[in-house]
Parts: sequence; structure tokens; C-alpha cells
Amino acid sequence: QVQLVESGGGSVQAGGSLRLSCAASASINRVNGMGWFRQAPGKERESVASISSGASTYYADPVKGRFTISRDNAKNTLYLQMNSLKPEDTAMYYCAARWEYIPMNYLGRATQYAYWGQGTQVTVAS
Repeated sequence: QVQLVESGGGSVQAGGSLRLSCAASASINRVNGMGWFRQAPGKERESVASISSGASTYYADPVKGRFTISRDNAKNTLYLQMNSLKPEDTAMYYCAARWEYIPMNYLGRATQYAYWGQGTQVTVAS
């Protein structure tokens, strides 16, 4: 069973940047989809960005143009570069992975992922 460990969260001022990492305990070469999700207090978990094995990407509308998802299969690591951060980006950020194939448009659904990290907190001050 693979384990996912997020890092890179922290507290920043609005307009700042953070880079989240998600290290997998096993090879991700055959992982079909990986994604970043976030959950703010009192809100449901929502998709932030997803990436397929072929490096196709999906971004939720609130983060388009500001966040970039990438994966380094050689390092078994998923990344989320977050620029121009806003207070509304404050949340716990989770990475997730799925080995079985599903179409790209399903990778934004949390229910499609079997493996999850423990989360890393991102706090953006105004």
C-alpha cells in the first residue's frame, strides 16, 4: 500500500507563493492520476488540480492561471506551485493518487481516489 506525504505548507501574505510537494512511498510511474484537493473549515473538500499519467492537467476555476501542478516520476513526487495566493486559498491541502485508468474529466472527483496524504496547512493572510 502506497503512502503519500505532503509538505511545503505554511503561512504567507496575500500575493505570496508556496510550493507543495507530495512524496509517494512507491513508484508513481504507473499511477494514472494524481490530484490536489483542499478543504477549508466548514466547507467540503474541493478539487484544486489534477494531472494524468500523460501529463494532461485540470485546474479548478478559482486557481487557473495562479497554480501549476506537475509530477516527477523519477522522484515519485507530485508538486503544486501556488502563486499570487489569496486569503480564500487558506485550507488544508491534500494530495491523492489513483492507479486505475479513468478519463481525465473524472480526475477532479475526490471519490475516484483511493490513496490520500495527511494534508498540509496553507494559510494566506490579507
